[in-house]
Amino acid sequence: MKLINKRNKQYTQVFHLFTEEEWTKTSKNFNKNISTFFTGKKNEVFINAHEEGITYFIGLGKSTLADFEIQQVANKFSQTQKKNIRTVPTLFLADFFNEKQFEEFIKGLLLGTYHYPFDKSHPFWNSKFEIHVENLSPKKLDAILQRSEALCNGQTACQDWLNKPANLKKPDIFNAYLKNLAKKYQLKYTAFNRKKCEELGLGAYLAVNQGSAYDAAFTILEYTTTVKKAKTIGLVGKCVLFDTGGISLKNPTNMHYMKSDMGGATAVLGTLIYASEMNLPVNIIAVLPITDNAISESAYLPSDVITAYNGKTIEVLDTDAEGRMTLADGLSYLTKNYKTDIVIDLATLTGSAVRMFGDTCGALFSNNEELKNLLIKTGDATNQRLWNLPLWDVWKDDIQSDVADLKNISMKPIGDCIIAAKFLEQFIENHPKWAHLDIAGVAFGNTNYSKEKAATGYGVQLLSHLIENYH
Repeated sequence: MKLINKRNKQYTQVFHLFTEEEWTKTSKNFNKNISTFFTGKKNEVFINAHEEGITYFIGLGKSTLADFEIQQVANKFSQTQKKNIRTVPTLFLADFFNEKQFEEFIKGLLLGTYHYPFDKSHPFWNSKFEIHVENLSPKKLDAILQRSEALCNGQTACQDWLNKPANLKKPDIFNAYLKNLAKKYQLKYTAFNRKKCEELGLGAYLAVNQGSAYDAAFTILEYTTTVKKAKTIGLVGKCVLFDTGGISLKNPTNMHYMKSDMGGATAVLGTLIYASEMNLPVNIIAVLPITDNAISESAYLPSDVITAYNGKTIEVLDTDAEGRMTLADGLSYLTKNYKTDIVIDLATLTGSAVRMFGDTCGALFSNNEELKNLLIKTGDATNQRLWNLPLWDVWKDDIQSDVADLKNISMKPIGDCIIAAKFLEQFIENHPKWAHLDIAGVAFGNTNYSKEKAATGYGVQLLSHLIENYH
């Protein structure tokens, strides 16, 4: 795609956008019969085919619409019309749009081309596809395209890895991909195998990995800016490539969806791609404890007592509460070995968060009011919403063990996402600005591009927006 500041006399393809108010005001300028089919409502599309070409009338809804709604409209338009779009110079008409709104529309067009496995075969990814827009300077258009493509590269990578079937994303495959990614973007790449993890004492992570046929890959990716005195963001993404539940075996009915248990890691991956392509003036330390949660004669057992990286002992009551085990070591390794301004961990962690919020928002826990408010605000702006839940100490009683410092679940049938957050808090080494996002209900679900549940790309826009604006 190219964005060009010009307007020719004739076009064979036109994207003409209207809010309901805009249509009411200007509909008299068009064939009066069009109003029978088109009123400017959100996601309405009327295709006007005439001798000279095709005009797509695209409805945005009320003029009070949020920026993210423009991205939604463009995404849906792109998905539903992708077979009809031609690779020709296309006139874009929406004089009432500002720069940010136009950017959201471009992002939506590009994201709407996503399918699995992703390739850039759609006209929108072809350099011969030009969008001509008059009211923005060439410099602004270049910046809009760069940001939009960087975001889409991050989000489609996130979606593709989450959608991959289990046999195509074994630990060694994903690890090799990250190694190549680090080369491409000049990231510092470190991965600890099982032997190294044992030396370091990453016991909670190793407990989950010991049942795997694949070696451990406790992976750290570092993005460094040349900007002096830049903020440093710590990210930890749950990276369980497939989760059988281990010895505490999951119900087989929906177990095929457990290929999605790396949704925290893929959100971090997409964010790293965006930060790298945009040269963001921040430092990012990303910890991805890669493993699967498998069943074998060496798998960890309910009642095992494990020593975590920070020396705390954990009684394992349920081997399916494995995400919090890998994250425990991820968090304490990050906070003990790196100086960070904020730490955010993301995980498809609990069914409890799904039961509470469905696919409307992620569950947010934070020990810092400023970070909590920033995340909520960013979630609202990007439509990757979060809702804050308490971290009161009353929940700490529920993870006290008779035989260890902590147990990995409470055994009460209530509030498991809060219990999990309270458990993770024991491993942040008193970091003053930490947030935990339980994204189990939002990372993988119903999408416009798939028949079954699939990757939504949740977290990439949330984190990218937050990091880009965190100074």
